[in-house]
Amino acid sequence: MIKVDLKGNVKELEAGVTAAEVAKSIGMGLYKSACAARIDGEVCDLRTPLTKDCSLEILTFDDPDGKHAFWHTAAHVMAQAVQHLFPEAKFGIGPALENGWYYDIKVGRSLSTADFEAIETEMKKLVKADEPIVRRTITVEEGREIFAGQDYKLELMEEYAAKGWELSIYTQGDFTDLCAGPHLMSTGMLKAVKLTKVAAAYWRADASRDSLDRLYGIAFPKASMLEEHLKMLEEAAKRDHRKLGKELGLFAFRDEAPGFPFYLPKGMVLKNTLIDYWREVHKKWDYLEISTPQIMKRTLWETSGHWDHYKENMYTTVIDGEDFAIKPMNCPGSILVYEMEPHSYRDLPLRYGELGLVHRHELSGALHGMFRVRCFTQDDAHILLGKDQIKDEVVRIAQLFDEVYSLFKLPYKIELSTMPDDHIGSKEDWDIATAALADAITSIGKTYEVNPGDGAFYGPKLDFHIQDSLGRTWQCGTIQLDYQLPGRFNLEYTGEDGQKHCPVMIHRVVFGSIERFIGILTEHFAGAFPTWLTPVQVEIIPITERAHEYARQLKAKLDEAGVRSEADYRSEKMNYKIREAQLQKIPYMLVVGDKEMENGTVSVRARKEGKGGTMSADEFVAQILDEIKNKEN
Repeated sequence: MIKVDLKGNVKELEAGVTAAEVAKSIGMGLYKSACAARIDGEVCDLRTPLTKDCSLEILTFDDPDGKHAFWHTAAHVMAQAVQHLFPEAKFGIGPALENGWYYDIKVGRSLSTADFEAIETEMKKLVKADEPIVRRTITVEEGREIFAGQDYKLELMEEYAAKGWELSIYTQGDFTDLCAGPHLMSTGMLKAVKLTKVAAAYWRADASRDSLDRLYGIAFPKASMLEEHLKMLEEAAKRDHRKLGKELGLFAFRDEAPGFPFYLPKGMVLKNTLIDYWREVHKKWDYLEISTPQIMKRTLWETSGHWDHYKENMYTTVIDGEDFAIKPMNCPGSILVYEMEPHSYRDLPLRYGELGLVHRHELSGALHGMFRVRCFTQDDAHILLGKDQIKDEVVRIAQLFDEVYSLFKLPYKIELSTMPDDHIGSKEDWDIATAALADAITSIGKTYEVNPGDGAFYGPKLDFHIQDSLGRTWQCGTIQLDYQLPGRFNLEYTGEDGQKHCPVMIHRVVFGSIERFIGILTEHFAGAFPTWLTPVQVEIIPITERAHEYARQLKAKLDEAGVRSEADYRSEKMNYKIREAQLQKIPYMLVVGDKEMENGTVSVRARKEGKGGTMSADEFVAQILDEIKNKEN
């Protein structure tokens, strides 16, 4: 017998009982909704036998890991449907995503949205059949026979085998896939399925290799959940920052510079206002702003480790016969600044802030508006400090992040990413660094989830995932603890004991990048930015030509007060001008005519309730300045 801890309820069970059987013993309702299991903190297949004392959680669709198993199964069902419709299909990979899944597939022709209906119909047949899903492990020889003709699967299998990984397959009906799982017990749970888009993707993200069709989809255990999700997608389409960026005159992209954004005049106002806020916050929290060169020698990037670990994403050039690289990150530049003068323990923590323009070579298929570009301004900071200062400094950074995200009404979750396979430095240093981050966050009452093996190559990190008004999450802020780079550059400071010591470095960003954060804010606010941030804060609308001079006086008053305004002197009808201003998401419109001229007032139409009405020009200026000063949302 073994003891199984079910969230505090300990049961004695026969050794070898599966997680699925435990779920069934608790109740058929739980069993039917179970997607996966978590055994001693590790996500597992429901088919996993329990062979020793352990803790067990049964994961449903409500749990992120349960969703992952649900959507991973849906990817297999879609692949099976494609196989039925296109027997010649070759299959790549089909992972679950944060929202749904994709599967890379190659058939005799390019797949398109016109194929979706047929694929979905076939998927529904497979769901209705409620095919049991069976897992088993195989040898390489068995795999070669099972996947004969499936070149992509064979390549993956040989690679996994070479690494000594267990080879497992999942079979449902006439479809078998090479997969580590976990998966549902049968196909019948996928009550509502929908394909969402198709795109091209190179096999293994290598432009020199085959181009496959990447089919994306979503699935839910209830049709009502799918309907709600599709409504969210419809709303998201309306908020698409690429569409709003063009309509509001903020930014644009050109074929002459793919992946490199063009800021338009109003977009520059938005960007500069956001940067002004960044500077205000960082001055308050004692950061020193620096600026480091765009292009630096190869030897610097070799010392930092980027040349070996990140070169494929870097733009390089040759100057005076030597290799140089355009910086993809700001950290080595901050290190060079630190090296320029000696430091003692009294100088630490030393906080360098930099709005550094960085360039990274992204694949063309990965580019996505402002969310994924090849050139962006990273709101970086690099902090040099002693090991005994880590906890206090991480707490301080987390408080800064909380201040910023709260201003924009962006709730967040924290994720702790641990040591990856491709890392530098000793495991001992990694363990110390990881524990320091965890201790700092828990000490201020925050919780975190662990993301195993996803740390930077030089150290563990805390990632801050913000949630927008549609419930979507975005990874923005990060705190990366680095024991490695200071040592690689032989950085030092004089300690209280008079001896030389090597500092620790913290890498951190709060926005992530100015470009990406602007994209997120554009969608979060649907283009209706808070008054303090919006490019045009007031639109003055004279009703008649007689009111033009009064409108000019009002604009001069607003300009003098530092309020960003425009006046619409076109010979269009008032309602047309109002509609235009509404489409531009301008917070305030001042409609003025003969009556307003006579009384020295303005008729205020406000985007926010309770802010409009008739008032004197001075009253309006005082009202909007107070709103801007307090950065009201």
